[in-house]
Amino acid sequence: MSESQPVELDPGTPEIDLHQVKTRSISGVLALTSRTFLVQVISFIATFFLTVFLSPQDYGTFFLVSAVVNFLTYFSDIGLAAALIQKKDKLTRQDLTTTFTIQQFLVLLLLFLLFANTGFIRSQYQLSSAAIYLMWALGLSLFLSSLKTIPSILLERDLQFNKLVVPQILENLVFNLSAVYFAWKGWGINTFTFAVLARGFTGLIAIYIISPWKPGLGLNRQSLKKLLNFGLPYQANTFLAVIKDDGMTLFLGKLIGQTGLGYIGWASRWANMPLRFFMDNITKVAFPAYARVQHDPQVLKKGIEKTIFYLALVSFPAFVGMAVLALPLVNTIPRYQKWLPALIPLYLYLFNAAWATISTPLTNALNAIGKIKITFKLMIMWTVLTWALMPYLAVKLGFVGVSLAAAIIATSSIIVMYVIYRLIKVNFIQALLAPTLASFFMGSALLVITPYLTSLPRIIVTIFAGAFIYFISLYLLQGKQLFLDLKNLIKPNR
Repeated sequence: MSESQPVELDPGTPEIDLHQVKTRSISGVLALTSRTFLVQVISFIATFFLTVFLSPQDYGTFFLVSAVVNFLTYFSDIGLAAALIQKKDKLTRQDLTTTFTIQQFLVLLLLFLLFANTGFIRSQYQLSSAAIYLMWALGLSLFLSSLKTIPSILLERDLQFNKLVVPQILENLVFNLSAVYFAWKGWGINTFTFAVLARGFTGLIAIYIISPWKPGLGLNRQSLKKLLNFGLPYQANTFLAVIKDDGMTLFLGKLIGQTGLGYIGWASRWANMPLRFFMDNITKVAFPAYARVQHDPQVLKKGIEKTIFYLALVSFPAFVGMAVLALPLVNTIPRYQKWLPALIPLYLYLFNAAWATISTPLTNALNAIGKIKITFKLMIMWTVLTWALMPYLAVKLGFVGVSLAAAIIATSSIIVMYVIYRLIKVNFIQALLAPTLASFFMGSALLVITPYLTSLPRIIVTIFAGAFIYFISLYLLQGKQLFLDLKNLIKPNR
């Protein structure tokens, strides 16, 4: 293949047409959701066992060290990967080799800086030798991840998520199973070190088997210039997100300590569990899908409305159910009572997650249609709010103040809704009303029986009862339209 020859993304057709975008998007969501169901169940169980076997301090150390490497990860890409996905024209070999060459150079430079500054990082956060080994393992996993970028992009741009999901399944299975095993054996922080390395090598091997690509080095100035037109603004948004999230985590490690960070990590992890299962799968498909239909405002509007509706449909009842049942669950499991101080942060992070269910696909849509400057301004707003509120409330209220700040900041997502409405006229009431009311009815019913939830079997029965109440409420609110929406999701109209 010559350097200027386009990469055929859909053999036999010049481009993916509108019908293919729709069917592949829906099949992609279904593939990501259905094929990762087992993984999410394992992840859910693994998180439970890890938080049983590990102390809040161990858990907090993992979040702290991860934040160090995540902060460096930002600099491993200057937005070229996203630019390849968003690019309207076909990809060329030059696009791919240019992106690969720059990324490898940046990753190797970052790894050198990480190892060179190990002593400084150790002294700043009083890290043990085990924590340092974990940091190095995460650094190596960054390099392994960079080698997967191009094969992943080719699958993602072509909306071939049924293939892309396979390495992700294997990675998660290997990570969670090995982490639980080593935690059970009492390896402490080393649990994550071995799990991270096992995940990295597994994913790298799997992606090259499924999406073979011959790596190549080279720089093309014209290709780089085109990609940077979208990539640099996109990466600027990512940089602000890193400063807002991982940068704040590093700062909070000084203010509330590793144990306080452990409580925050526990609360945010459980609160975001529904998002990791539902939203991540849908938005991963939505970005390239929105980019492909950005020329058709009506199709784009309908796509965004359906995305929000389906996300709210599955996420809102999960948030409400977790909020109502968290206290009975923690009290029922003896070794889990150490997490009682994290319950208030859990409630606040659930509120934050509910807003993220709406705002994340909206910012995704803005990026997909090229409105990167708008999302950059929004990210500036969120970064300023984060750094203004979180340190202040952390000093005043400790780790509870951190979660309170997150909840307050989440309400600013209404601004994103306003921006999208001005641009695309999305009907948010139609998309959100039924899931919100049905979740409210379910939560009210569960609160009535909460005092009687004194054993695990009763809690399990209550979960199924809550699901039944939710779907009955949803049917009463939507009637046959609910079944039509679900039918269209499973088998889209041609």
